[in-house]
Amino acid sequence: MSDNIEGNEMSFLDHLEELRWHIIRAVAAIIISAIAVFLFKTFVFEQIIFAPKHDTFLTYRFFCGLSDATCFSPPDFDLITRELGEQFFVHIKVSLWLGFVVASPYVFWEVWRFVKPGLYDAERKAARGLVLTCSLLFLLGVAFGYYVISPFAITFLAGYQVGAEAINSPTLSSFVHYMTMFTMPIGFVFELPILVYFLSRVGLLSPEFMKKYRRHAVVIILVLAAIITPPDILTQFLIGIPIFILYEISIVIAGRTRKKYFEDV
Repeated sequence: MSDNIEGNEMSFLDHLEELRWHIIRAVAAIIISAIAVFLFKTFVFEQIIFAPKHDTFLTYRFFCGLSDATCFSPPDFDLITRELGEQFFVHIKVSLWLGFVVASPYVFWEVWRFVKPGLYDAERKAARGLVLTCSLLFLLGVAFGYYVISPFAITFLAGYQVGAEAINSPTLSSFVHYMTMFTMPIGFVFELPILVYFLSRVGLLSPEFMKKYRRHAVVIILVLAAIITPPDILTQFLIGIPIFILYEISIVIAGRTRKKYFEDV
């Protein structure tokens, strides 16, 4: 399917057809990436998925290298499977999630290709480099969740006990579920500056509004951090602080965008 010819008006059905092909290409890229991830099963699980449960993980070595006071490591625990096909289906799930992460720059590019024909020349100029920025922010968020949130969360959850009779032996499925929750949502949260940019560009958001409701934003950020992370105050602040920094950066972005918009007008 060829790209839209700029300047030509398209019907609603034409737009749907165009959207369908963009979705097909994006899904195809994710599936191809997922197949590649699937074939490297041992490396993916031993070196990536299971890495944060070992004290040799980069984050533990970093904090232990600072001082004894900051040193921490997860307790020893085994992962078990309770269903016959659990390992196979978890393997597929991990492959799809990592396939999306690997293919995310291309997915963002397909989204941009669909949106771009509907923009004015000035808007296209202003959005130059948007795909690269979205990709970097998303990957940065996933990396932050993986290297910062996951180690603290795993250490807390795996070491938490209600009594001597209760032994932590999580299932493989639950471990992968939590690892996904600690990484993928953070990647999307890191897209906040991009969202603010577009809302400011169309006049739905202003820096004055964001400054006025800064205190409310702090409460929302803390609630969001509590939802994403386990009930560990340290981990909640670890995710809350960067989100608040992103919020402050977004205020600056909203101010510059609004100023440039009114200057252009």
